[in-house]
Amino acid sequence: MKEQSKFFAAMYLRLSRDDNVKAEHDGNAMINGVSKAESNSIGSQRELIRSFLNEQEDMELYDIYVDDGFSGSNFDRPEFNRMMKDIEAGRVNCVVVKDLSRFGRDYIEAGRYLEKIFPVLVCVSLP
Repeated sequence: MKEQSKFFAAMYLRLSRDDNVKAEHDGNAMINGVSKAESNSIGSQRELIRSFLNEQEDMELYDIYVDDGFSGSNFDRPEFNRMMKDIEAGRVNCVVVKDLSRFGRDYIEAGRYLEKIFPVLVCVSLP
């Protein structure tokens, strides 16, 4: 298989209404003086990932996909679906998330994407 010289990255951000409400009402919502709602916010995720990508010489941001207010319990989300179409078309070959819970809460299905679906799509889209 040909080694990839440049990664075209999708920045995927997700925050469900439940995550935000839980953080506001959780008695342990303060972590190092920062509320959980703030640390898990879309803006915080965006800045964390942008900082990471800026340090990577072999990664270029292709697009940002934001599912704000959508549950991670399933993968039927508008921006996730748009991202998958870009991956299938070969425009994206790397997905960057703050942590796996932002990608999805169903860890069996998330594992299926990571171990089965993405490797096949990347191999198929290589020139």
